[in-house]
Amino acid sequence: MKQDIKELSKQVEKEIQPILKKVDDICEKNSQKVLEAFQESRLQETHLNSSTGYGIDEPGRNKIEEIYRRVFKAEDSLVRAQLVSGTHALAITLSALLRPGDTMLSITGEPYDTLQTVIGIGKETSNSSLKAFHISYEQIDLVENDFDIPTIQERLRKQDIKLVEIQRSRGYSTRKSLTIEKIEKVIQAIREVNKKVIIMVDNCYGEFVQDREPIEVGADVAVGSLMKNLGAGIANTGAYIVGKENLIALCAERLTSPGIGKEIGPSLNQNPFFIKGLFFAPSVVASSVKTAVFASAMLEKLGYQVEPKFEEERADIVQTIHLGNEEDLVKFCQGIQMGSPIDADVIPYPGDMGGYEDKVIMAAGTFTQGSTIELSCDGPIREPYIAYMQGGLTFEYGKLGIIKAIEHMKK
Repeated sequence: MKQDIKELSKQVEKEIQPILKKVDDICEKNSQKVLEAFQESRLQETHLNSSTGYGIDEPGRNKIEEIYRRVFKAEDSLVRAQLVSGTHALAITLSALLRPGDTMLSITGEPYDTLQTVIGIGKETSNSSLKAFHISYEQIDLVENDFDIPTIQERLRKQDIKLVEIQRSRGYSTRKSLTIEKIEKVIQAIREVNKKVIIMVDNCYGEFVQDREPIEVGADVAVGSLMKNLGAGIANTGAYIVGKENLIALCAERLTSPGIGKEIGPSLNQNPFFIKGLFFAPSVVASSVKTAVFASAMLEKLGYQVEPKFEEERADIVQTIHLGNEEDLVKFCQGIQMGSPIDADVIPYPGDMGGYEDKVIMAAGTFTQGSTIELSCDGPIREPYIAYMQGGLTFEYGKLGIIKAIEHMKK
Protein backbone atom coordinates (compact mmCIF):
# COMPACT_ATOMS: atom_id res chain seq x y z
CA MET A 1 0.00 0.00 0.00
CA LYS A 2 2.79 2.47 0.89
CA GLN A 3 4.47 2.00 -2.48
CA ASP A 4 1.14 2.41 -4.30
CA ILE A 5 0.48 5.70 -2.49
CA LYS A 6 3.96 7.02 -3.24
CA GLU A 7 3.64 6.12 -6.92
CA LEU A 8 0.26 7.86 -7.05
CA SER A 9 1.78 10.94 -5.40
CA LYS A 10 4.44 11.19 -8.12
CA GLN A 11 1.78 10.95 -10.82
CA VAL A 12 -0.39 13.57 -9.12
CA GLU A 13 2.49 15.99 -8.68
CA LYS A 14 3.16 15.91 -12.42
CA GLU A 15 -0.51 16.51 -13.22
CA ILE A 16 -0.88 19.55 -10.96
CA GLN A 17 2.21 21.44 -12.19
CA PRO A 18 0.17 24.01 -14.22
CA ILE A 19 -1.91 24.78 -11.10
CA LEU A 20 1.21 25.17 -8.96
CA LYS A 21 2.61 27.64 -11.50
CA LYS A 22 -0.48 29.84 -11.09
CA VAL A 23 -0.01 29.73 -7.31
CA ASP A 24 3.60 30.90 -7.77
CA ASP A 25 2.42 33.82 -9.93
CA ILE A 26 0.05 35.01 -7.18
CA CYS A 27 2.82 34.57 -4.62
CA GLU A 28 5.11 36.86 -6.60
CA LYS A 29 2.45 39.59 -6.82
CA ASN A 30 1.77 39.44 -3.09
CA SER A 31 5.49 39.36 -2.29
CA GLN A 32 5.92 42.57 -4.27
CA LYS A 33 3.02 44.12 -2.34
CA VAL A 34 4.63 43.25 1.00
CA LEU A 35 8.14 44.33 -0.01
CA GLU A 36 6.89 47.69 -1.26
CA ALA A 37 4.97 48.24 2.00
CA PHE A 38 8.15 47.57 3.99
CA GLN A 39 10.13 49.97 1.82
CA GLU A 40 7.53 52.75 1.67
CA SER A 41 7.14 52.58 5.45
CA ARG A 42 10.93 52.94 5.84
CA LEU A 43 11.22 49.96 8.14
CA GLN A 44 14.49 50.08 10.10
CA GLU A 45 16.34 47.73 12.41
CA THR A 46 15.31 49.81 15.40
CA HIS A 47 11.68 48.90 14.72
CA LEU A 48 12.47 45.30 15.67
CA ASN A 49 12.93 46.47 19.27
CA SER A 50 10.16 45.88 21.74
CA SER A 51 8.41 47.50 24.68
CA THR A 52 6.99 46.40 28.02
CA GLY A 53 4.58 47.94 30.50
CA TYR A 54 2.21 50.36 28.85
CA GLY A 55 4.09 50.43 25.55
CA ILE A 56 3.14 54.07 25.12
CA ASP A 57 3.31 55.12 21.45
CA GLU A 58 5.89 52.42 20.70
CA PRO A 59 7.70 53.04 17.36
CA GLY A 60 8.03 49.37 16.34
CA ARG A 61 4.38 48.57 16.95
CA ASN A 62 3.31 51.73 15.15
CA LYS A 63 5.52 50.83 12.18
CA ILE A 64 4.00 47.35 11.94
CA GLU A 65 0.53 48.89 11.84
CA GLU A 66 1.66 51.29 9.14
CA ILE A 67 2.93 48.35 7.06
CA TYR A 68 -0.35 46.47 7.49
CA ARG A 69 -2.26 49.57 6.45
CA ARG A 70 -0.23 49.76 3.26
CA VAL A 71 -0.45 46.03 2.46
CA PHE A 72 -4.23 46.03 2.81
CA LYS A 73 -4.71 49.47 1.17
CA ALA A 74 -6.55 50.53 4.33
CA GLU A 75 -6.74 53.84 6.20
CA ASP A 76 -5.55 52.33 9.48
CA SER A 77 -4.85 49.05 11.25
CA LEU A 78 -4.69 47.46 14.67
CA VAL A 79 -2.11 44.64 14.92
CA ARG A 80 -1.58 43.47 18.47
CA ALA A 81 -0.30 40.58 20.55
CA GLN A 82 -3.18 41.38 22.89
CA LEU A 83 -5.56 40.13 20.20
CA VAL A 84 -5.17 36.44 20.99
CA SER A 85 -7.11 34.85 18.11
CA GLY A 86 -9.23 35.54 15.06
CA THR A 87 -12.40 34.99 17.10
CA HIS A 88 -11.15 37.48 19.69
CA ALA A 89 -10.45 40.09 17.01
CA LEU A 90 -13.91 39.53 15.50
CA ALA A 91 -15.55 39.82 18.94
CA ILE A 92 -13.67 43.07 19.61
CA THR A 93 -14.70 44.46 16.21
CA LEU A 94 -18.38 43.56 16.56
CA SER A 95 -18.53 44.83 20.15
CA ALA A 96 -16.85 48.08 19.11
CA LEU A 97 -19.02 48.83 16.08
CA LEU A 98 -22.43 47.70 17.38
CA ARG A 99 -24.53 49.26 20.13
CA PRO A 100 -27.65 48.10 22.01
CA GLY A 101 -30.58 48.25 19.61
CA ASP A 102 -28.40 47.80 16.51
CA THR A 103 -28.82 44.92 14.08
CA MET A 104 -26.09 42.96 12.32
CA LEU A 105 -26.75 40.95 9.18
CA SER A 106 -24.73 37.94 8.06
CA ILE A 107 -25.05 37.51 4.30
CA THR A 108 -23.08 34.25 4.24
CA GLY A 109 -25.51 32.25 6.33
CA GLU A 110 -24.65 30.80 9.71
CA PRO A 111 -21.24 31.96 10.99
CA TYR A 112 -18.43 29.76 12.24
CA ASP A 113 -19.15 27.89 15.48
CA THR A 114 -17.15 30.08 17.87
CA LEU A 115 -18.62 33.28 16.41
CA GLN A 116 -22.13 31.93 17.02
CA THR A 117 -21.36 32.04 20.74
CA VAL A 118 -20.04 35.59 20.42
CA ILE A 119 -23.25 36.67 18.70
CA GLY A 120 -25.53 34.63 20.96
CA ILE A 121 -27.18 32.36 18.40
CA GLY A 122 -25.57 29.01 19.19
CA LYS A 123 -26.58 26.34 21.68
CA GLU A 124 -23.75 27.48 23.94
CA THR A 125 -24.95 30.68 25.64
CA SER A 126 -22.99 33.50 27.26
CA ASN A 127 -24.01 36.52 29.29
CA SER A 128 -21.32 38.43 27.39
CA SER A 129 -22.75 37.74 23.92
CA LEU A 130 -24.02 40.48 21.62
CA LYS A 131 -27.54 39.20 22.17
CA ALA A 132 -27.14 39.74 25.93
CA PHE A 133 -26.46 43.40 25.14
CA HIS A 134 -29.65 43.66 23.03
CA ILE A 135 -27.90 43.58 19.67
CA SER A 136 -30.04 41.80 17.09
CA TYR A 137 -28.87 39.30 14.52
CA GLU A 138 -30.27 38.33 11.11
CA GLN A 139 -28.87 36.18 8.33
CA ILE A 140 -29.36 35.58 4.64
CA ASP A 141 -28.14 32.25 3.33
CA LEU A 142 -26.04 31.78 0.23
CA VAL A 143 -27.80 30.44 -2.86
CA GLU A 144 -25.82 27.87 -4.85
CA ASN A 145 -22.58 29.04 -3.17
CA ASP A 146 -23.11 32.68 -4.08
CA PHE A 147 -24.67 35.75 -2.50
CA ASP A 148 -28.46 36.14 -2.70
CA ILE A 149 -28.15 39.70 -3.99
CA PRO A 150 -31.89 40.44 -4.58
CA THR A 151 -32.77 39.39 -1.00
CA ILE A 152 -29.78 41.29 0.43
CA GLN A 153 -30.71 44.48 -1.41
CA GLU A 154 -34.37 44.19 -0.40
CA ARG A 155 -33.43 43.85 3.28
CA LEU A 156 -30.90 46.70 3.20
CA ARG A 157 -33.33 49.16 1.63
CA LYS A 158 -34.97 49.49 5.04
CA GLN A 159 -31.74 51.22 6.20
CA ASP A 160 -31.92 49.79 9.75
CA ILE A 161 -29.00 47.35 9.48
CA LYS A 162 -25.86 48.71 11.18
CA LEU A 163 -23.33 46.10 10.04
CA VAL A 164 -23.10 43.47 7.32
CA GLU A 165 -20.85 40.51 8.07
CA ILE A 166 -19.20 38.42 5.35
CA GLN A 167 -17.36 35.22 6.28
CA ARG A 168 -14.90 34.55 3.48
CA SER A 169 -13.97 31.00 4.49
CA ARG A 170 -16.42 28.12 4.80
CA GLY A 171 -15.98 27.36 8.50
CA TYR A 172 -17.41 23.95 9.42
CA SER A 173 -19.94 24.06 6.59
CA THR A 174 -20.24 22.40 3.19
CA ARG A 175 -20.45 25.63 1.21
CA LYS A 176 -17.65 26.97 -0.95
CA SER A 177 -15.35 29.70 0.31
CA LEU A 178 -15.88 33.06 -1.34
CA THR A 179 -13.54 34.62 -3.87
CA ILE A 180 -12.61 38.28 -3.85
CA GLU A 181 -14.50 38.68 -7.13
CA LYS A 182 -17.76 37.50 -5.52
CA ILE A 183 -17.18 39.73 -2.49
CA GLU A 184 -16.53 42.72 -4.77
CA LYS A 185 -19.77 42.08 -6.65
CA VAL A 186 -21.91 41.90 -3.51
CA ILE A 187 -20.27 45.01 -2.00
CA GLN A 188 -21.14 46.96 -5.15
CA ALA A 189 -24.72 45.68 -4.88
CA ILE A 190 -24.91 46.72 -1.21
CA ARG A 191 -23.68 50.23 -1.98
CA GLU A 192 -26.35 50.64 -4.65
CA VAL A 193 -29.02 50.61 -1.93
CA ASN A 194 -27.19 51.52 1.28
CA LYS A 195 -24.18 53.83 1.48
CA LYS A 196 -23.86 53.90 5.28
CA VAL A 197 -23.95 50.27 6.44
CA ILE A 198 -20.62 48.97 7.75
CA ILE A 199 -19.31 46.03 5.70
CA MET A 200 -17.05 43.74 7.73
CA VAL A 201 -15.20 40.75 6.26
CA ASP A 202 -13.99 37.84 8.34
CA ASN A 203 -10.80 37.32 6.34
CA CYS A 204 -9.45 34.30 8.26
CA TYR A 205 -7.67 31.75 6.03
CA GLY A 206 -8.02 33.98 2.96
CA GLU A 207 -5.08 36.39 3.10
CA PHE A 208 -2.69 36.22 0.11
CA VAL A 209 -4.54 33.31 -1.51
CA GLN A 210 -5.56 35.78 -4.23
CA ASP A 211 -3.82 38.99 -5.26
CA ARG A 212 -6.38 41.38 -3.74
CA GLU A 213 -7.82 41.78 -0.23
CA PRO A 214 -11.33 42.82 0.93
CA ILE A 215 -10.51 46.48 1.65
CA GLU A 216 -9.37 46.88 -1.97
CA VAL A 217 -12.85 45.92 -3.20
CA GLY A 218 -14.80 48.19 -0.88
CA ALA A 219 -15.04 46.50 2.55
CA ASP A 220 -14.91 48.88 5.52
CA VAL A 221 -13.21 46.44 7.91
CA ALA A 222 -11.33 43.14 7.54
CA VAL A 223 -10.27 40.89 10.41
CA GLY A 224 -7.90 37.94 10.71
CA SER A 225 -5.47 35.97 12.86
CA LEU A 226 -1.67 35.96 12.81
CA MET A 227 -1.71 32.28 13.75
CA LYS A 228 -3.12 31.68 10.30
CA ASN A 229 -1.89 33.07 6.97
CA LEU A 230 -0.17 36.33 7.88
CA GLY A 231 1.90 34.90 10.73
CA ALA A 232 3.49 32.35 8.36
CA GLY A 233 4.17 30.01 11.28
CA ILE A 234 6.59 32.60 12.68
CA ALA A 235 4.25 34.83 14.70
CA ASN A 236 3.56 33.24 18.10
CA THR A 237 0.28 35.05 18.73
CA GLY A 238 -1.74 38.03 17.59
CA ALA A 239 -4.44 39.14 15.20
CA TYR A 240 -5.24 42.19 13.08
CA ILE A 241 -8.09 44.54 12.23
CA VAL A 242 -7.71 46.81 9.19
CA GLY A 243 -10.05 49.34 7.63
CA LYS A 244 -11.41 52.86 7.92
CA GLU A 245 -9.65 55.08 10.44
CA ASN A 246 -12.75 55.96 12.48
CA LEU A 247 -13.74 52.29 12.80
CA ILE A 248 -10.24 51.16 13.79
CA ALA A 249 -10.27 53.88 16.49
CA LEU A 250 -13.45 52.37 17.95
CA CYS A 251 -11.91 48.89 17.88
CA ALA A 252 -8.78 50.16 19.62
CA GLU A 253 -10.86 51.75 22.38
CA ARG A 254 -12.74 48.51 22.86
CA LEU A 255 -9.45 46.58 23.10
CA THR A 256 -7.78 48.98 25.56
CA SER A 257 -9.86 51.83 26.98
CA PRO A 258 -11.94 54.82 25.80
CA GLY A 259 -9.67 57.81 25.44
CA ILE A 260 -6.54 55.65 25.18
CA GLY A 261 -7.15 53.52 22.10
CA LYS A 262 -4.06 52.72 20.03
CA GLU A 263 -1.66 54.71 22.20
CA ILE A 264 -0.81 51.84 24.54
CA GLY A 265 -0.12 48.13 24.15
CA PRO A 266 3.33 46.66 24.72
CA SER A 267 4.71 44.47 21.93
CA LEU A 268 6.43 42.15 24.44
CA ASN A 269 9.21 40.99 22.11
CA GLN A 270 6.76 40.09 19.34
CA ASN A 271 7.86 42.69 16.76
CA PRO A 272 10.49 40.54 15.01
CA PHE A 273 8.00 37.66 14.73
CA PHE A 274 5.23 39.89 13.38
CA ILE A 275 7.54 41.50 10.84
CA LYS A 276 9.25 38.31 9.66
CA GLY A 277 5.92 36.48 9.62
CA LEU A 278 4.37 39.03 7.27
CA PHE A 279 7.51 39.02 5.11
CA PHE A 280 7.36 35.24 4.65
CA ALA A 281 3.55 35.07 4.46
CA PRO A 282 3.11 35.17 0.65
CA SER A 283 5.48 32.22 0.23
CA VAL A 284 4.08 30.19 3.12
CA VAL A 285 0.49 30.78 1.99
CA ALA A 286 1.52 29.59 -1.48
CA SER A 287 2.96 26.41 0.09
CA SER A 288 -0.31 25.87 1.95
CA VAL A 289 -2.33 26.29 -1.24
CA LYS A 290 -0.04 23.86 -3.07
CA THR A 291 -0.45 21.34 -0.24
CA ALA A 292 -4.24 21.68 -0.51
CA VAL A 293 -4.12 21.22 -4.31
CA PHE A 294 -2.00 18.10 -3.89
CA ALA A 295 -4.33 16.68 -1.21
CA SER A 296 -7.38 17.39 -3.34
CA ALA A 297 -5.96 15.58 -6.37
CA MET A 298 -4.70 12.61 -4.34
CA LEU A 299 -7.91 12.01 -2.43
CA GLU A 300 -10.16 12.50 -5.44
CA LYS A 301 -8.19 9.80 -7.26
CA LEU A 302 -8.73 7.56 -4.26
CA GLY A 303 -12.49 7.99 -4.61
CA TYR A 304 -13.28 10.66 -2.03
CA GLN A 305 -15.44 13.74 -2.55
CA VAL A 306 -13.25 16.80 -2.17
CA GLU A 307 -13.88 20.54 -2.25
CA PRO A 308 -12.38 22.50 -3.89
CA LYS A 309 -11.29 20.15 -6.66
CA PHE A 310 -7.60 20.54 -7.46
CA GLU A 311 -8.12 22.65 -10.61
CA GLU A 312 -10.68 25.04 -9.09
CA GLU A 313 -9.91 28.64 -8.13
CA ARG A 314 -9.28 28.96 -4.41
CA ALA A 315 -10.39 31.63 -1.96
CA ASP A 316 -8.67 30.27 1.16
CA ILE A 317 -6.19 27.61 2.31
CA VAL A 318 -8.85 25.15 3.51
CA GLN A 319 -9.34 21.78 1.81
CA THR A 320 -12.33 19.62 2.70
CA ILE A 321 -12.50 15.85 2.32
CA HIS A 322 -15.84 14.05 2.73
CA LEU A 323 -14.79 10.87 4.52
CA GLY A 324 -18.28 9.54 5.15
CA ASN A 325 -17.76 7.95 8.55
CA GLU A 326 -16.28 8.73 11.94
CA GLU A 327 -13.54 6.08 11.73
CA ASP A 328 -11.96 7.44 8.54
CA LEU A 329 -12.24 11.04 9.79
CA VAL A 330 -10.44 10.14 13.00
CA LYS A 331 -7.79 8.06 11.20
CA PHE A 332 -7.06 10.77 8.63
CA CYS A 333 -6.58 13.39 11.35
CA GLN A 334 -4.41 10.98 13.33
CA GLY A 335 -2.30 10.46 10.19
CA ILE A 336 -1.80 14.21 9.83
CA GLN A 337 -0.56 14.26 13.44
CA MET A 338 1.85 11.41 12.63
CA GLY A 339 3.21 13.43 9.72
CA SER A 340 3.91 16.48 11.90
CA PRO A 341 7.28 17.65 13.26
CA ILE A 342 6.00 18.12 16.84
CA ASP A 343 4.14 15.48 18.90
CA ALA A 344 4.15 13.01 16.03
CA ASP A 345 3.77 10.21 18.58
CA VAL A 346 0.64 11.74 20.11
CA ILE A 347 -2.68 10.21 19.00
CA PRO A 348 -5.56 12.72 18.88
CA TYR A 349 -9.13 11.64 19.65
CA PRO A 350 -12.45 13.55 19.47
CA GLY A 351 -13.33 15.65 22.49
CA ASP A 352 -15.44 18.54 23.75
CA MET A 353 -14.17 22.05 22.98
CA GLY A 354 -15.43 25.43 24.15
CA GLY A 355 -17.48 27.24 21.49
CA TYR A 356 -18.30 24.05 19.54
CA GLU A 357 -21.59 22.16 19.72
CA ASP A 358 -20.24 18.74 18.66
CA LYS A 359 -17.16 16.81 19.69
CA VAL A 360 -14.21 17.84 17.53
CA ILE A 361 -11.02 16.06 16.55
CA MET A 362 -8.03 18.32 16.00
CA ALA A 363 -4.62 17.29 14.71
CA ALA A 364 -1.82 19.83 14.72
CA GLY A 365 1.76 18.98 15.52
CA THR A 366 2.66 22.65 15.28
CA PHE A 367 5.48 24.83 16.55
CA THR A 368 2.88 27.36 17.75
CA GLN A 369 -0.23 26.07 19.49
CA GLY A 370 -3.25 26.58 17.25
CA SER A 371 -1.21 27.71 14.25
CA THR A 372 -3.39 26.57 11.35
CA ILE A 373 -1.00 27.87 8.69
CA GLU A 374 1.10 24.90 9.79
CA LEU A 375 -0.24 21.58 8.51
CA SER A 376 -3.31 20.72 10.55
CA CYS A 377 -6.62 18.92 10.17
CA ASP A 378 -9.80 18.96 12.20
CA GLY A 379 -13.48 18.26 11.96
CA PRO A 380 -16.66 18.01 14.01
CA ILE A 381 -17.88 14.51 14.75
CA ARG A 382 -21.14 14.81 12.84
CA GLU A 383 -22.45 13.77 9.46
CA PRO A 384 -21.24 13.88 6.72
CA TYR A 385 -17.90 13.51 8.58
CA ILE A 386 -15.81 16.09 6.77
CA ALA A 387 -12.11 16.67 7.41
CA TYR A 388 -11.07 20.33 7.21
CA MET A 389 -7.38 20.39 6.33
CA GLN A 390 -5.22 23.48 6.03
CA GLY A 391 -1.67 24.70 6.16
CA GLY A 392 1.80 23.54 5.21
CA LEU A 393 4.84 25.70 5.93
CA THR A 394 6.54 24.21 2.89
CA PHE A 395 5.01 22.20 0.06
CA GLU A 396 7.50 19.40 0.67
CA TYR A 397 6.54 18.97 4.33
CA GLY A 398 2.86 19.33 3.48
CA LYS A 399 3.08 16.65 0.81
CA LEU A 400 4.80 14.23 3.20
CA GLY A 401 2.09 14.86 5.80
CA ILE A 402 -0.71 14.13 3.33
CA ILE A 403 0.94 10.88 2.23
CA LYS A 404 1.30 9.79 5.87
CA ALA A 405 -2.37 10.58 6.56
CA ILE A 406 -3.57 8.58 3.56
CA GLU A 407 -1.34 5.62 4.46
CA HIS A 408 -2.66 5.58 8.03
CA MET A 409 -6.28 5.80 6.91
CA LYS A 410 -5.84 3.01 4.36
CA LYS A 411 -3.82 0.71 6.66
